[in-house]
Amino acid sequence: MSFYSGAPFFGTLILLLLFALILGCMERSLHWYNLIVSGVMVVCVLGGNLTALAYFAGYFLIEWMLVRGYEYIRKKYGRKAAFYRSFVLLSILPLALCKLCDLPWLKEMNLFQFTGISYLTFRVVQIIIELYDGTIEEVKILDFSAFLIFFPTFSCGPIDRSRRFLEDYHNVPGRREYLERFGIGLQKLVLGAAYKFVFADFFYQIMNQFMNRTAGNMVCYAYSYGFYMFFDFAGYSLMAVGTGYMLGICVPDNFKKPFISRDMKEFWARWHISLSEWFRDFVFSRFMMLSMHKKWFKSRLNGAAAGFLINMLVMGVWHGLTVHYILYGLYHGILLAVTEIYQKKSKLYKKYKKKTWYALASWGITLNLVMFGFLIFSGHFITI
Repeated sequence: MSFYSGAPFFGTLILLLLFALILGCMERSLHWYNLIVSGVMVVCVLGGNLTALAYFAGYFLIEWMLVRGYEYIRKKYGRKAAFYRSFVLLSILPLALCKLCDLPWLKEMNLFQFTGISYLTFRVVQIIIELYDGTIEEVKILDFSAFLIFFPTFSCGPIDRSRRFLEDYHNVPGRREYLERFGIGLQKLVLGAAYKFVFADFFYQIMNQFMNRTAGNMVCYAYSYGFYMFFDFAGYSLMAVGTGYMLGICVPDNFKKPFISRDMKEFWARWHISLSEWFRDFVFSRFMMLSMHKKWFKSRLNGAAAGFLINMLVMGVWHGLTVHYILYGLYHGILLAVTEIYQKKSKLYKKYKKKTWYALASWGITLNLVMFGFLIFSGHFITI
């Protein structure tokens, strides 16, 4: 069984959502139900590979011990940066080992290779960072478990925040409110299925017609791959969000018409929103605060440009250690840095940014830059 794929998953999902509907209409709490069915679904999906299931169990125990350990140290010693950074690095270590196993000469290690580890790591790191900040003071095992293994978003997000998730998780909505959520969720689930199984498949078939590496084929491949990526991932995300809503959890949306963006900053505010916001809050913003405190740059603009480069390079490495992922991150980092400098320094931008012709030109340039980025991401034209 795989998440959001095949008759076994969707047949099971329908039954689970029907039981949730009954409980919601009876105004019963869904938090125990969510915890139990999430555990069962994760075991069903990972259970086909006992090694993967064992790695997940080990990962869960390691991360829980790290969270509890840092919670204890935070209360005992306060905001010590050395402790905080050590625990963040330790929480990322399983994911780093997993990514290293993608390298050809380390494939046989096969460490922590299970579906969802990338997105689970975001959740754990966020908890440790917010323990350090003091916005979270205590983490309970059942809350941690419910947040970490919530099955609708287990494998590919969207990336929720623990405090927001737990507000919904412990809330018992009235019948009318729950039915509204269920209706919204059902619409999202159906739309997501159409995106993934109709439109994504359509563009996938087109993409396969342009596999030869000629200039014209590359352009057609880039655009068809870009639209395929959108409908496939946006469809998956919509189904995850819709399922979450029907289980009483208002999972944040992940896409907001990204192809109407007029610059690269707007694109990342519309594309994979939960990922870009996570990196903005926990990588870019913290780099900016540290660089200003340490006075690494002569101006805030220079610091922001460096921050975009680091932020997106880390995002590229998170996708994988292969050349095309790293180049993809570097490419978008450069584009965001150039966009920031241009918008702050350009008289042309300040004079014409509200003009219709300028908006259309900006949209056209942005769309082509985005599609070239997808070509890089695909690895199709990289032979090294």
